[in-house]
Amino acid sequence: MAGSIPPNGSSIPPLKALYIFLSNEISLSIPQWLQKYVEKVEDLNFFEDSIRPNHVLINEYLQGQGIMPHLDGPLFYPTVTTISCGSHTVLEFFSQRSDSVSEAEDISMPTSQEKSSNLKMFSILVERRSLLVLKDDMYTKYLHGIAETCDDIISEDLANLQQTEQKFKIGDELTRDTRISLTIRHVPKTTKLKINFIR
Repeated sequence: MAGSIPPNGSSIPPLKALYIFLSNEISLSIPQWLQKYVEKVEDLNFFEDSIRPNHVLINEYLQGQGIMPHLDGPLFYPTVTTISCGSHTVLEFFSQRSDSVSEAEDISMPTSQEKSSNLKMFSILVERRSLLVLKDDMYTKYLHGIAETCDDIISEDLANLQQTEQKFKIGDELTRDTRISLTIRHVPKTTKLKINFIR
């Protein structure tokens, strides 16, 4: 997916996918400087023994940008790892209606009406220079998204507040900056992957 569609009247530009790297002939091969991070993630054994990460999506989130709640879809192995650079963000998780998730082999992007019917369950504070891992139910059961805001208020809604490297107090306000995310995952059938993104 290239990025989110801003609401009507929004001045926030859409999320920009900077690069997509894939270990096959239909996309840019993973460069050596990036491959070392792929190997570091692989060495942490988040994937099964026979599964190797072979796909990297680099996204740029400007201050105030977000992405609508979605599923990454069945094209990818159900473990996704994301390195965050430059800024923190808050990742929100939603329950999903059974009829709001597409069966197509692509990322599910709900409409505004469907978005409002999905119940927000919890949030995670994603710190800069952190590695986030989503797998199993966190990958398949919950929609995840990022709200379009420039500032985040620390609240009890953050499920990992006691596990963050930096310590925060309820009510603290964090200002977002430009964030670069490196999403590292595995594509089982690379010849069927759709490469569509906006610059």
